[in-house]
Amino acid sequence: MERMGFIGIIIEDRSAARAVNEILSAFGQLIRGRMGVPDHQTGDAVIGVIVKGTNEQLGALTGRLGNLKGVQVKSALASPKAGAEQTKG
Repeated sequence: MERMGFIGIIIEDRSAARAVNEILSAFGQLIRGRMGVPDHQTGDAVIGVIVKGTNEQLGALTGRLGNLKGVQVKSALASPKAGAEQTKG
């Protein structure tokens, strides 16, 4: 079953930015919206991503991001709706 959610990504090491973007591109079919805000004083960046996918897909995305050095990832998924049918896509 697909679920809507939000993934917050904090990039503390700017050298990880390329890998973050490559992973997000690889999972682009799950992304509904994205906003990034750099902090020019510290060099950190925050990316907010609205996603829709299965638990397995979203887990794979957050897992790959979370394994990057200098990157923190937090996610929140909407609860499955009662009686919702599984969608393919």
